[in-house]
Amino acid sequence: MKYTILPIVLVGLFFLTVPPVAAQTISIVVTPGQIIQGEPFMIQIQGDAITTDMKKILFDGMVVNVFTYKAIPTAFVGVPLSKKPGGYSLQAIMKNGQTIEKTITIGARQNIEKPLGIPAKLGGNTAASAKNLVSTLTKDNKSLANIKTVNHTLWSNIFTLPLLGTTTITDPYGYTRQTDGYLIAHLGTDFRAVTGTPVMAMNRGIVRKTQFYTTYGNTIVIDHGLGLFTFYMHLSKIKVVVGELVEQGQVIGLSGSTGYADGPHLHVSVRIQGVSIDPMKFMGLFK
Repeated sequence: MKYTILPIVLVGLFFLTVPPVAAQTISIVVTPGQIIQGEPFMIQIQGDAITTDMKKILFDGMVVNVFTYKAIPTAFVGVPLSKKPGGYSLQAIMKNGQTIEKTITIGARQNIEKPLGIPAKLGGNTAASAKNLVSTLTKDNKSLANIKTVNHTLWSNIFTLPLLGTTTITDPYGYTRQTDGYLIAHLGTDFRAVTGTPVMAMNRGIVRKTQFYTTYGNTIVIDHGLGLFTFYMHLSKIKVVVGELVEQGQVIGLSGSTGYADGPHLHVSVRIQGVSIDPMKFMGLFK
């Protein structure tokens, strides 16, 4: 009798020999190295990751907007002036399930208080004027909250100062103003600028507000995308309209002393996802 030997098929053998998918080699880089209340920081995901690999970035449980800057997945975080000092979790979660975690330590800002009177045009230094000022300030801030933003970045170049050749700071960010029994945090940077000095857009963006406010005077708000805004206040003249796409360095208005101001200057604020942070520290992220 003649026998035929048939080959044996080893079903599933190939499943046993396929190596597992290796985790991406990525790391979280945070700038600057030391962060205090009221300051921003930059997150960059370095290694194998690209922006499309990212599922989300969380800081203290809150989702942070991610974009591409110089071909690197990047995000900005604004630390509120009132945030309690301590360690907070920063997580980068990839679409493949990989999670990278880092602890961010927030230091305390030195508490500085200075007196600031109320100009005659707002009623002078009286208890009634101070009460009205605080009430109006609350109303103005409400109007400037939750401004529309696009879901992508509108800029690619680094942010630049809004005044050509003028860098003298008259009032820094973060100190507290004492006004007839009220304490008001200064959430911006004031630059010396005589009335009529050209004010330029710090970067490309869409004009969202051009309005007069009792406290802030003539104000321009520019949306740079993904919840990043720049504010220009106390202007003597506004030269742009709502909805206009402005380019970096474009003259958008002229400095002045409108609103709660005791002299001509330019007040600049930078807001990241609803948090007003130190504009000069924000500028420093691009060095």
